[in-house]
Amino acid sequence: MMDAEEHLRLAVFADIHANRQAFEACLDSARARGAERIICLGDIVGYGADPEWAVETVMDLVKDGAIAVIGNHDHAIGTSSETMNAEAQAAIEWTRGRLSAPQRRFLAELPLKREQDDRLYVHSEASHPAQWHYVRSSSDAARSIEATAAHVTFCGHIHKPALYSMSSAAKMTSFIPTSETPVQLLSGRRWLAVAGSVGQPRDGNPAAAFTMLDTATREITFYRVPYDVIAAADRIRANGLPTWLADRLLIGR
Repeated sequence: MMDAEEHLRLAVFADIHANRQAFEACLDSARARGAERIICLGDIVGYGADPEWAVETVMDLVKDGAIAVIGNHDHAIGTSSETMNAEAQAAIEWTRGRLSAPQRRFLAELPLKREQDDRLYVHSEASHPAQWHYVRSSSDAARSIEATAAHVTFCGHIHKPALYSMSSAAKMTSFIPTSETPVQLLSGRRWLAVAGSVGQPRDGNPAAAFTMLDTATREITFYRVPYDVIAAADRIRANGLPTWLADRLLIGR
């Protein structure tokens, strides 16, 4: 499905994971930077202690024109077929009991991917979206880039920001983006932007991550946003979720 649109400043959020403190901080930061459309790359729930708020917030954003796709934790709410570690599974089972029927239905009906102009949005990667592969390397990124005609693909899932590109001769480049340093997405290359995680970063930096794209200048900028990590961790513990899910927020792992 292709939608046409005008030039916009897009804010891209991935892996919110029911972390209210982190998502609120990222939304505030993006809006302060002039975000005109919100993109949610999935995993709205899982791990964190505020799934009802997170889903309701994304539902409201979608009503206002945001785009959202499904992540594997969102998918797991409605099925027992997803294979997860014990902590993740415990959080999913707890989350199921917290969400209303309309909230569960919203998650279940989210698409695996969305295309808009020259961009593709997906949770994991573009070659087999329903298999939830991680983009860990340039070869993983190349497989995703080759599966779509999009100039830039946005994904999440791995909880670590990264930017890959492929030349017309299929030569790959990759790097870890520097926060608040714009990168020009040159038209002669195709790109894969891994947005990092709002709610559970895993690159050693506990600050929440999100990404913005100016569709007119084709500049992409990655951001890190400090938030009240202690409060988010305390919410996890207070709700009886596995303590490791709280502890890892503090170290960004």
